[in-house]
Amino acid sequence: MVRTALRAILSSEPDLEVVGEAGSGAEAVPVVRELRPDVVLMDVRMPDVDGIRATERILGTVPDPPRVIVVTTFENDSYVYDALRAGASGFLLKRARAAELVQAVRVVARSDSLLFPAAVRALAAEHAAARGPDREATARALRERLSEREAVVLRLMTDGLSNSEIAARMAVGPATVKTHVGAVLTKLGVRDRTQAVIAAYESGFVTPG
Repeated sequence: MVRTALRAILSSEPDLEVVGEAGSGAEAVPVVRELRPDVVLMDVRMPDVDGIRATERILGTVPDPPRVIVVTTFENDSYVYDALRAGASGFLLKRARAAELVQAVRVVARSDSLLFPAAVRALAAEHAAARGPDREATARALRERLSEREAVVLRLMTDGLSNSEIAARMAVGPATVKTHVGAVLTKLGVRDRTQAVIAAYESGFVTPG
């Protein structure tokens, strides 16, 4: 019933196409490998193979893998943070309105903004300190890897600013920001903005408050 509702909402949008469904985490991996979607909506809690493990398998085994949005009941659930650490690009509450669902898919597919930045920052602030080892040393190492401009871009990314907003704040062109963002992701060894935010918090480069 839930999948039927999601399909109906997304299929009604002219720029979105639902290419497949899976009833479990175990089924999701071969379906994604065959159909190669741009975005996957993944339930975080499922029997046998949960959304965290399924996300890891998809991102680790599918060439040019899709963006993953985990769908959850509780936004402060540690499972959600684990899914983001596993590589998910964002999360969506099951009670989200249809417009929020559609917007989430578009934002994650575009990948130039952070999905629900305040919620991601709150999760990182709550869980990151317990996950990041020797934060003073890792923060120093991260700062040494980044140029001054890249460090500014990373801080603005953790604030939830999009590429265009960062460009306006720094008085540079969008292409320059895109280059800086790409360099930050490469130097942090992450694939998107969400993982960059988590790395910034876990390393101590950004601290809550």
